[in-house]
Amino acid sequence: MGQKEMDQKENDRAFHRFDLFEITKSFPETSETLLVDKYLTNEPAASARVFRIYRETPPHYHVHCDEHLYVLSGRGTFWMGNPTNGGEFSPGHLLFFKRGTVHALPAILEGPVLFLSVDTPRRDPRDIIFVNPEDGTPESFIQQQKI
Repeated sequence: MGQKEMDQKENDRAFHRFDLFEITKSFPETSETLLVDKYLTNEPAASARVFRIYRETPPHYHVHCDEHLYVLSGRGTFWMGNPTNGGEFSPGHLLFFKRGTVHALPAILEGPVLFLSVDTPRRDPRDIIFVNPEDGTPESFIQQQKI
């Protein structure tokens, strides 16, 4: 491989452009898991992913990352901390919560519900703790797709 090709390969790793709506077209109409996601970036400082939620998500939290959720489409209800701290979300809303904050999506009002998530630092897909362990496991919560 010549220097020009090596420089191009290095540049390709430094940045990327993603068409989120094109990516979400590949998500299935139904899923056995609560959500399906695709990681866009997975750097030590942060990961970015786009995901679709298929049904209500029970109370859970993440041990190792803060989460920033930008609503791309759909409407529903969401709470953070406890059920009294809730409200409705819709496209254009940004939801933020720090690691350890219990959160849930108790109702989908209009689908499909699609989010862009930025997790700091990067989120391990297994970093999900259900308040009620009977509500699920990392495997029942999320199905990852390759880009």
